[in-house]
Formats: sequence, C-alpha cells, structure tokens
Amino acid sequence: MAASRTRHLCSVTAALALTVAGPATAAAAASAAPDGLREVLFVGNNWDGTADVIESSGHFAKVGRIDVVPDKDARMAEINADPIKWIYFQAIRNSVGEGHDQFADDMYSTPDGRSVVVSRPSFADVVSIDLASGKVNWRFPVSGYRADHMAVSPDGTRVAVSASTANTVHVLDIGTGRQLGSFATGDKPHENIFTKDGKYIWNMSIGDVNTALDDPVWDWTKGDRHLTVVDATTYKQVKVIDMRQRLDAFGLRNFSDAVRPAVFAADESKLYFQVSFFNGFLEYDVATDKITRMKTLPKNPATSEDRTTWVNDSRHHGISMNPEGTKLCVAGTMDDYATVVDRASLQEGPLVTTSKPYWATVSGDGRDCIVSESGADQVTAIDFATGRKVTSVPVGDHPQRVRLGHVQAGWTGPSGG
Repeated sequence: MAASRTRHLCSVTAALALTVAGPATAAAAASAAPDGLREVLFVGNNWDGTADVIESSGHFAKVGRIDVVPDKDARMAEINADPIKWIYFQAIRNSVGEGHDQFADDMYSTPDGRSVVVSRPSFADVVSIDLASGKVNWRFPVSGYRADHMAVSPDGTRVAVSASTANTVHVLDIGTGRQLGSFATGDKPHENIFTKDGKYIWNMSIGDVNTALDDPVWDWTKGDRHLTVVDATTYKQVKVIDMRQRLDAFGLRNFSDAVRPAVFAADESKLYFQVSFFNGFLEYDVATDKITRMKTLPKNPATSEDRTTWVNDSRHHGISMNPEGTKLCVAGTMDDYATVVDRASLQEGPLVTTSKPYWATVSGDGRDCIVSESGADQVTAIDFATGRKVTSVPVGDHPQRVRLGHVQAGWTGPSGG
C-alpha cells in the first residue's frame, strides 16, 4: 500500500509539472475574436461598482460601461436586516476597502460575449450581468461574508471564486451559476489559476492582511498560508505547497509566505510570484519544487518603510508575462511604478510612474502590459519591447482587476444605460 501511494504521489507531481500553465495564456489572449464577437478589456472599478469596457489593444478607447450592482437596493436591504452581515459589510469597508465599499473585484465574460460574471466582495456574491439589458441573470452567494479573486477555465465554461472568510473556493457553471464543486484552502484564499489544460486549479491563500502585526517576528499570527492544488474535475486536493519551507530553504526566513499575484511561464515550468511586504518577486521551479531565483526591485524613496501603511500588506501587487515568455511586467503598488523585467537576466527596464498600480495583465495583441492605476483612476499601457509608457485611459473609481474578454460586435453598453 505504501509503495502504491508513493507511486501515485510521484505521478501527480509529474502531471502537475507537465500541465501547469497560466490562465488564458498571453498566446491565447492574442488570438482573433470569434465571429460576431469583439475582444475587449474589462476594467473593474471596485469602489463605484462599475466596469469600463475598452479596446483590447491599439488606442484602448472606451467601448462602454456596465453597472455591476444593479441590484444594490435589494442587497443593502438584506444586509441591513441581518446584524452579522451588516458587521461584515462595515468591516470590509473599513479594512480592505480603505473606507470604501468593494463592489467589483474580478470579472470574466461568457464565451458568447452576452454576459459578464463579477465577484462582489461587499455583497459576498458572484453575479452574471446581461450585457444587453444590464440586468442580473443569476446570483450565487458565496460561503461566509466576502467574495474575492476568480479564475476562468480555458474553455470559458467555469469560474472559480475565492470565498475569503470561509477558506473555500467555489467552482461555478459560468452560464447558470450552478455550483459544480468546491474545495477547502488555507486561510483567506486569494488568487486562483486554472492550468492550461483545465485539469487543475491552483489557489493561493494569503492569511490575515488587515492586522498591524506586520513585523516578521509576528508573521506566524497571519494564519495558515499555502498553495492548494486540486483536480478540476473532482475538486479533490492533489498537492499542498507550503512556501514557508521553500523560502526558508532559499535563505529567506524573514519573508512572508503569503503568495499574492502569480503568473506561470510560457513553457509551463516556472511560477513567478509576489509575496506580502516584498518589493520584487520570486521564481519557483515546478518540477523540482524549489525557489530558484529572486528579483528585488527598486524602492521608491518616498514610500514609507512603515509596513502598517502598505495597503493590505502588499508592497507590490500585480504581475504578468508577454506571449513569448521573455518579459515580465510588475506592478510596484506602494512604490508607485510599473516596470518590465527581462525574464532571462531579471534586469528591470524603465520605472514607469503610476499611482498605486494594483494589477498587471496583457493586451489583446500581446504587445503591451496593462496596469490598473487605482490611485489615479486610469489604466496604463506599457510596451513590452521598450518598457516605455504607450498611453493612459481614464476609467472609474479605484480600478483593480483588468481581464480580457468579449462582447457582441457593435455593443456599446446596456440598453438601460
């Protein structure tokens, strides 16, 4: 029996090493839109409950805007009638929300370009919004009291959403909102990633990022943080990666093991990830299960060294990779810049001034890195080839997640506004 279990674990590790990849890789992102659809970027404006839809490349001109809280009155009535929900609603506003409600954390369009699915932290749910009418198609309340990051399967039919106060990830049918499965995670699940073949889901838990116990000596108080890898059909756990052990082995005992945004290499062998409090990122080799390189990026002299002033423990939050797998783009959140880093040498390019950049993704044609400037209410495109700024486009209040998706050709916004 022991030998059988050992063989099984070895086969799972080998399978993970062979199949791991980023969600909707840049190569796929650069593909042509299906007939009758237009490729766009959805920009979630978390604090005002809207999503701006802009061109996916070129001039990034505005296409339309969506109200992602059309049912706000009904949701607020529910919250005000339930003391526990009200307490959590207020806690989200006054902690992670920085004094604001969180209405649009993450979003993905349906394969037919007729709806967009949005996770709404303050309402603890996921909704599907009809892009033609602006009305809610379906609503899924998550376990606990807050919804967070999502991921979409490569075929676009499933979304995984983190229920951050319940240490759970729900996997939903993107068309109907029906739960297909769920799985347990570490404390405060955050980022989710489907592997390229859709066989596995990786989840990163970040622990409690709202306390003032930010000195490394108190890191243990942040909770149980690890990567959970599950089978995307059975939702059974196949591997747990405790980055604490890998960081210690690399000589980084004072580093947080809260893995924040991450991106997989184009060759499916490496994971590049950020951790709480660190101005830079690390490289993890999937096959050997080891951290292999670290990149420290410049600090902004104007940024306070008081960790308690950094938003939700993030010094840097946002990382993406170009289609060729040769360049990384990093959002230096608290240092107010974004930069393109050569993957081979880990040499950074120009530090492009941005205001609290919160996310980094790839344009539809794969040429530019797109960062959301949450402090300036705009998104900025940076050329992967030169590392220079291309353009900035104004959006709504506190843009965070930016996702590639599709709308119907000719769409300019819901008919109701």
